[in-house]
Amino acid sequence: MRSYRRHRLLVPVLLCSLAVLAARPTAAHKEPGSGTGGDSGLSAEVARLYEEAAVATQQYEAGREEAEEQRARAQRAEKLLDGQRRHIAALHEDLGRLARAQYRSSGGLPVAAQMILADGPDDLMRGQHAFSQTNLAVNNAISKSRRAEARLAADEAKAAAHWQALEKRNMQLAGLKAGIEQKLETARSRLQGQADASVAAGACRGAVRLDQPETGFTSHWVAPVVTYELSASYGSGGARWSSRHTGQDFAVPIGTPVRAVGEGRVEKVSCGGPFGIEIVLRHAGGYYTQYAHLASVAVDQGEHVSPGQWIGQSGSTGNSTGPHLHFETRVTPEMGSSVNPVSWLAARGVSL
Repeated sequence: MRSYRRHRLLVPVLLCSLAVLAARPTAAHKEPGSGTGGDSGLSAEVARLYEEAAVATQQYEAGREEAEEQRARAQRAEKLLDGQRRHIAALHEDLGRLARAQYRSSGGLPVAAQMILADGPDDLMRGQHAFSQTNLAVNNAISKSRRAEARLAADEAKAAAHWQALEKRNMQLAGLKAGIEQKLETARSRLQGQADASVAAGACRGAVRLDQPETGFTSHWVAPVVTYELSASYGSGGARWSSRHTGQDFAVPIGTPVRAVGEGRVEKVSCGGPFGIEIVLRHAGGYYTQYAHLASVAVDQGEHVSPGQWIGQSGSTGNSTGPHLHFETRVTPEMGSSVNPVSWLAARGVSL
């Protein structure tokens, strides 16, 4: 499955931008001369909400990843802090052992008595100096460890605070994302209802002009949809088909923009029949591509299209058990001349 693909400080900016998206009115601008005003507005609204939902998902995932990283930092700081505390405890234990050993070796006598009982001044000085040096070294180590502990505690608190702030932002992002998705689901349902009515009447509503995305393609061929799961494959059997499956199905939600896989000319736009709303394009070299079970079309017959151009929106019209795009490659405009679309696209550099 294809997927949309973060930076520190990105989440606050994304949150603001997403809030702006959510605050925009859901009514799309009507374009004169492109279908009826209501149809055009609904199709454009679905396309806009589709893009906004994709952006919202991308922003939420970026914030979630950043929060996970911050939580990992807080956990690492906590482990380091625990280790530092254990080290200080061990140093204290070492100092206690040294004190007990000194007490046992000197018998707990005061310094004056030790001087009287010592074998000589040198022996006494060496013992006292050794203990003093050891005591000083342990105390210095404990002081350094306490400073390190304080720094680690500050780092732990900072990381935990950052993580909690990100978690709060992510809850807001999740809420905005859910709101957009709810609007999209409602608009999709309305769009499918209009499409079903057109198929029942056997008359297409006409091209609904959509704002085309900036593509910047470096290749002449692309996949018919951006994000998808492959479902029924070419040549597979099933009760829904009279013989074998003649195309490749892409499982996508209603309203997903459908793209021309390459440069060509619109050979046919039709509504009704087993394919519901469909578009057939003619390409150089005598090949044709079909896009079926659509919810709307964005091109007219005879129109020239470019690679990646939005030509319609996916749906579940005709002989369809759920939202998907049925994609075929043919050597004629009509059924019965299909070739394997996966192999055909692969030969043109498009791997599904």
